[in-house]
Amino acid sequence: MTRRIGVFGGSFDPPHLAHRALARIARDHLALDELRWLPAGRPWQKADRDLASAADREAMVALLIAGEAGFMLDPRELRRSGPSYTVDTLRELASEHPGAELFLVIGADQFAGLASWREATELPRLATLAVAAREGQAVRPPADWPGTAPAWRVLPLPRHDISATEVRRRVAAGEAVSPLVGDAVARYIDQRHLYRAAPGH
Repeated sequence: MTRRIGVFGGSFDPPHLAHRALARIARDHLALDELRWLPAGRPWQKADRDLASAADREAMVALLIAGEAGFMLDPRELRRSGPSYTVDTLRELASEHPGAELFLVIGADQFAGLASWREATELPRLATLAVAAREGQAVRPPADWPGTAPAWRVLPLPRHDISATEVRRRVAAGEAVSPLVGDAVARYIDQRHLYRAAPGH
């Protein structure tokens, strides 16, 4: 039976409950055997903002997903030198799991700008694109997509007014963030004194 592996990447600075909700939807709707969370090492699209350390972001993801069936933390991009590129990760996973079916979980906004990603045309050859979209949100391939538009799956995304930017803002303002990130991650942020300075953009 073909193994089905989901790939869910991001800066996770910090990871929050909307991330986990999306991951659960991806796991269930795609009937995944496992969903790999991949915190980015040096996200090339966020080169203008300082991130929490790789160790802190890895630890927070581990806390957020603890006990979740089928979820696993994959730190390979944190260990990789230089910028993080999704295409490299997908190639590695395809080599490590020959015959497995890979699913790349991304947001509708990311999908719309996919043509700007490194070796974008390789992505749909390596993985099925699973695009998270809110109710009523149109999901279309990028207008400037080079070549034949890829096939994709749409994941229904419930409304969550949570963002990492808002979490960082609340921490900097001394406000509680447990409702956004869960108790374990909130305690970690407090113990490590993360995001106490004014949040980035």
